[in-house]
Amino acid sequence: MINDALLKAVEDELDGAHCRLRFAEDVEARFEVDTQRQRSRNMVLAGVISAIIYCLFLINDYSFRPETFATAVQLRMGVMLPFGLPILWWVYHGVSPVLRETMMASTVIVATILSCLIFSKSIAPYSYLDVFTYGLILLVGNIVYSLRFSYACASSAASIVIILAFVLPYEPMPVEAKRLAIFTIIAMGISSLVANYRFELSERTSYLHVLKEKIRAGYYLKDNQKLSQLSITDPLTNLANRRQLDTVLPVRWKEAIDKGTCMGLMVIDIDHFKAYNDFYGHPQGDICLQQVAKAMHDNSRDADLVVRLGGEEFVVLMVNASSEATYVAAERTRASVEALCIPNFGVSHQAYITVSVGVAVLCPTDELTPADLLSTADRALYEAKRQGRNVIHMVNLAGSPSDADAAGG
Repeated sequence: MINDALLKAVEDELDGAHCRLRFAEDVEARFEVDTQRQRSRNMVLAGVISAIIYCLFLINDYSFRPETFATAVQLRMGVMLPFGLPILWWVYHGVSPVLRETMMASTVIVATILSCLIFSKSIAPYSYLDVFTYGLILLVGNIVYSLRFSYACASSAASIVIILAFVLPYEPMPVEAKRLAIFTIIAMGISSLVANYRFELSERTSYLHVLKEKIRAGYYLKDNQKLSQLSITDPLTNLANRRQLDTVLPVRWKEAIDKGTCMGLMVIDIDHFKAYNDFYGHPQGDICLQQVAKAMHDNSRDADLVVRLGGEEFVVLMVNASSEATYVAAERTRASVEALCIPNFGVSHQAYITVSVGVAVLCPTDELTPADLLSTADRALYEAKRQGRNVIHMVNLAGSPSDADAAGG
């Protein structure tokens, strides 16, 4: 049911507005959970590369403004790195999405402030040319970090305001240069925000399609599992069917040969079931079959395979079974059905539903086959019927030469 609701939410997102950068609450939460680890790693890698490039601008500082180089070193390596590296460490080890975006956006703003301080401290000729590179800081936040769009907008706006606050009053910079620099920075900010928006929209849309297919694949897998289960299960009684027996018996046979253990097999038939069906009708006959099947299942071991062969005939396959344990299990099954006290007026007003049980026990060898076990148990069932029904007849080929018979009741 959870996947049903999630699939419906995903389809609603795909069918809805294609320009929004936030999903419905449950889908958004899933999106963050599924993407957070990889996103955090990508942002940290981008942050490390950006920090290296930011410090490499010391080469430019040394060549343009040697008189303030010491200040540049203090700000770039003494302030920016101690501020930014712990943020990268926290992001790498996992923080909330809001805190992650906020901290990474703060590195953009702090880098802008420090860069402006470096250029404003110098009166060297052409020092102001640095201003034309400040658009790179916006590109880092909007494209390299790929901040979520709202955070990219906020950090870009804050950075542009900071740049204006430093550039406009800076007297050594010609007005024409200021105008061109500001125009260039704003244009780079807007262009990078457009790219940022498209990147995030594409990421979110792709995620929805992938998530939709994953959910559907889960459905297909469950459907296949259901079909596989149906193919080996009797729909009326929910017991295993003949197909499952034909699959499991050879496997258990081989295991018994390898381990040197014995196997037991009961073939069980409901006595006078045709008379029951003729008297009560087939719907009531189905109910009777279900009650008998449940009694057999409830009185079998977890390791036993209880099978409905068809009609009113059942099989119980027992692994690692001695003749004594198999006989006790057969008697428990016979008695549990008799204890149901299901009247069978089709036979007489004193009759109840009972079962006859043919049992075979043998130790598998390479000279024998699973068919030998089945045919032996089947012959034992015919003998139980011949002896008067509601009877167990056991053929023990597991080491004792004698057969065992018992009548119920």
